[in-house]
Amino acid sequence: MSAAHKLKVKLFADGADLAGIKEMAANSSIQGFTTNPTLMRKAGVADYKAFALEALQVVAGRPISFEVFADDFGAMEKQAHEIASWGRNIYVKIPITNTKGEFAGALIERLSRTGVQVNVTAMMTLGQVKQVTERLAPETPAIISVFAGRVADTGVDPMPMMAESVKIMKAKPKAELIWASPRELLNIFQADAVGCHIITATNDILKKLSLVGKDLDAYSLETVEMFYKDAQAAGFDIKA
Repeated sequence: MSAAHKLKVKLFADGADLAGIKEMAANSSIQGFTTNPTLMRKAGVADYKAFALEALQVVAGRPISFEVFADDFGAMEKQAHEIASWGRNIYVKIPITNTKGEFAGALIERLSRTGVQVNVTAMMTLGQVKQVTERLAPETPAIISVFAGRVADTGVDPMPMMAESVKIMKAKPKAELIWASPRELLNIFQADAVGCHIITATNDILKKLSLVGKDLDAYSLETVEMFYKDAQAAGFDIKA
């Protein structure tokens, strides 16, 4: 675990299952939390505000992001102010565009200037990072979430883009970059290497931190033993 303890990147837990949030909240290494409407739907959340208020109690003052779900910028703005009123540790997730592909820049600027801590989400290009950074109020904390995992899904190495994003965002020192949608534990170390402020990962990825530094010969033997035990348990037999 020594390598994991040296990480500078902050670890956020991504999810909307209250039991999972409670589990991660008990881990002092987890410094914040993120959610989104898709995760909330999968978790069976029916009452948005009730879920958010309960999650706020669980995370005990650590940063947590809740997303607007309107598609009209005016409605998004009203939702953003309402969500922000629930707690000082809340970041309001604003999608980079609406479903029409219209840039949310003006809304982001208005919210940031009025003190709302935004988490601009679903971003995947340097152009978007530049546009959003320009709109953020220097005095208001903010998060820019670049979906590096989805970028990697297209066959593109996200590391150069994430490193450049860190440089761009130096113009707004109170803004932090999230490496979003990681696919494997290695992404945590990649995010750390390029200077990302935060990486948000699901519980299944975060739980793999216990494997950091594990002896690979021992891990190899455990894998062989697993295959053998499962074959025995299945009763497999090949008759000549």
